[in-house]
Amino acid sequence: MLKAAQLALGGPGNPSLDPRDTRGTPEGAARAAHEALAAGDGLILGPLTGPETAAVAPIARRAGVGVLAFSNDAAQAQPGVWVLGITPGQQVRRLVSAAQTRGRTELAGLFPENEFGRAMSEALVQNAGLAGLPPPAIQTYRPGTQSVAAALRGLLGPAEPGIPGSEGSPPPPPGAEAPSTEQPPSPPPAPPPFNGLVLADTGGRLAEIASLLKSHNIAHPEVQIMGPALWAAPSSGSGQVAEAWYAAPDPAARNQFDAAYRAKYGGPAPGLADLAYDAAAIARVAATDTGGFSVTALAQPQGYNGADGLLALLPDGHVRRALALFAVKAGGGGELIEPAPASLMEPGV
Repeated sequence: MLKAAQLALGGPGNPSLDPRDTRGTPEGAARAAHEALAAGDGLILGPLTGPETAAVAPIARRAGVGVLAFSNDAAQAQPGVWVLGITPGQQVRRLVSAAQTRGRTELAGLFPENEFGRAMSEALVQNAGLAGLPPPAIQTYRPGTQSVAAALRGLLGPAEPGIPGSEGSPPPPPGAEAPSTEQPPSPPPAPPPFNGLVLADTGGRLAEIASLLKSHNIAHPEVQIMGPALWAAPSSGSGQVAEAWYAAPDPAARNQFDAAYRAKYGGPAPGLADLAYDAAAIARVAATDTGGFSVTALAQPQGYNGADGLLALLPDGHVRRALALFAVKAGGGGELIEPAPASLMEPGV
């Protein structure tokens, strides 16, 4: 990440870096922030995690210095503190926009009871409201197949009433002809009360959910499954939900950054290096165009061309990103089905 930041700031007249080791702890991040401010630094790039960002934010705000954090914890966003990691909210916003465009307006969410599940749930409710869609049905589950199955039943609503002759039907009146012992054919299952379903899990839990969905005849194309950018990795188990959507940066947008990194350092840019590159590039642009790192200077309306595509820093600390839309392939991984919006003003950004 340090190499990526140095790459972005290479060349004469650009701001200089003052690297500080946070040691991966909130206490270390706070100490590093105090040291950086004492040295006269005007903008903090990083730290990496949500807890470290929470420790640095009040220190930086008291000093009137901005923070371009590498975390994807949107709860840390506040005026002057931007979260550069790709957040659940950004992904869900893109998915809701794509769903609405294709007539998928009855949405539901099935989420684990953990921090990531809560973030996805909140983003779905918020973005459905912003899009003018009906409130999505939300169910959460704890570890265990029984909890997942109960949550899915909660989304589907009450069971269909019994058919004549089934258990619970009234007996025939006296003297009436006994009913046939042959069971009539089961009626087709009622369609689910949603046509778009957002999930958050990966791995074995996603396989459980996929099996339950299949047993309840919840499948593409009647219901569009959607999920996190984590599904881009075949190891996520996303192949269990082929044709599902996820939103993520277009890999083609990263080619220029990857090529520059490889040319300078002789190898591919590792994950998260793009965030450090973007933070340093934003610092370079702000210093060149405005001569300072104020909130107003950093939150320029036209945004920035980042390593992963367009992004804009909003005054409240949130970040808007132009993400592409992918469909999961049968073997896992994704296929681009809709490019990232070409403008930060387009829907879904």
